Amino acid sequence: MPQHDHAAAGAYFGSAAALMLACVYVTLALRAARRKRWPAARTPAFVAGAALLALGLAPQLLPFGASDFRNHMLQHLLIGMVAPLGLVLGAPVTLLYRSFGKRGARLLARLLGSGYMRVVSQPAAALVLGTGGMALLYATPLYAASLESPWLHGAVHVHFLLAGYLFAWSIAGPDPAPRRPSVPHRLVVLGVAIFAHAAVAQLLYAGLLAVPAPPHELRGGAELMYYGGDLAELALALALVRGWRPGRRPAAAQRSSVPRAAASR
Repeated sequence: MPQHDHAAAGAYFGSAAALMLACVYVTLALRAARRKRWPAARTPAFVAGAALLALGLAPQLLPFGASDFRNHMLQHLLIGMVAPLGLVLGAPVTLLYRSFGKRGARLLARLLGSGYMRVVSQPAAALVLGTGGMALLYATPLYAASLESPWLHGAVHVHFLLAGYLFAWSIAGPDPAPRRPSVPHRLVVLGVAIFAHAAVAQLLYAGLLAVPAPPHELRGGAELMYYGGDLAELALALALVRGWRPGRRPAAAQRSSVPRAAASR
């Protein structure tokens, strides 16, 4: 099978998996709503995130050619920044807590409280995973290599998705997180992320990174990263501020409420 056929098959599989994920979520949300009230806004947020993820994984549906760097940047924005916010706002972990039995809920709570999750769920760690991966991709021959290998290209997309989800969850996710820092702390980390994306976009625009693309594609991709990234991060900031209630009970109690409830079901 030619290389482009492998890439197309992978794109279709990824898009189908994203849509299947949305179907599973909707099924679980309907069941949860029958037993207990489920916030109405969460389901459309998750479905929208899954739909945007499916779109980002299907480059043939985007306005530029499959080999155009601007297409890649649109995929980066959709997979790594926009779709994760919708998925996170759907609170899928809380939905799983409500859907599992006692044993499954305890296992999920144990996973969430593991040492690994305590590290990667911190905003600073999620920032390093996201911006570090972005810098590694564009400042080294990795991007050029990903154009030649469908498997490496897919791995880059998986990294963007997971890093973007972790960052959105650590900043504004309604799901419980171990040792989540204060809102001002998270706003500072978000500000650093905005600065980092702007810096990479400017370097791309100037043609100073290791991206083998024509100048007009580089400039177009850099503009998409600069302005599109700002909009995605503004939406993340709004989600964070919207859910901030300074007068609520202490954060430590909030963090443990879902795991404790799940373990006692």
